[in-house]
Amino acid sequence: MQPLSHVAGRAIPFGAKNVDTDVIIPAHYLKTITRDGLGKGAFETVRAEPGNVFDAPGNAGAPILIAGDNFGCGSSREHAAWALLDMGITAVIAPSFSDIFSGNAFKNGILTVVLPQAAVDRLLEVAMTDAIDIDLESQSVTTRFQDRFAFDIDPFRKQCLLQGLDEIGLTLARGAAIAAHEARVAAEMPFLHAAA
Repeated sequence: MQPLSHVAGRAIPFGAKNVDTDVIIPAHYLKTITRDGLGKGAFETVRAEPGNVFDAPGNAGAPILIAGDNFGCGSSREHAAWALLDMGITAVIAPSFSDIFSGNAFKNGILTVVLPQAAVDRLLEVAMTDAIDIDLESQSVTTRFQDRFAFDIDPFRKQCLLQGLDEIGLTLARGAAIAAHEARVAAEMPFLHAAA
């Protein structure tokens, strides 16, 4: 997982409420054995509509998605987070998220920013023409128009994102302590290792 401290650039002004994981990545893409290429299937039904925000020329490669309430509801498919990453999305701003989606996003290095509806509405307006800036260290979202919105984040999740540590990375970071424990147990209880 890549460290994430700052996300800046165009934001896709989606804004739809109750977007479930089947909308984010339809079920027929779940047969893949790789994460690569899922971005092409992301929001497939929305992208089928002419003039959709995802395929607008100015939004190509946008690292931020602005969504509505209850984003990521529905089934617990991790493919939804993978599809967003494959699109280049590293932060999603919404008034609320499904708990499962929020967890999957975090475990894959996507920052989920919860802001009040009024702030989201303002950012949807700004995103139509200008970039948005998210600073994880200061926990703020800003625009060139002097908008500044503070957001809360679990301190553990914040540190993991800043350091680029997923569950495997967290375990590897404790490698010395784990090795010391294993050596101590082997010395104190050799009968456990004799059977192995």
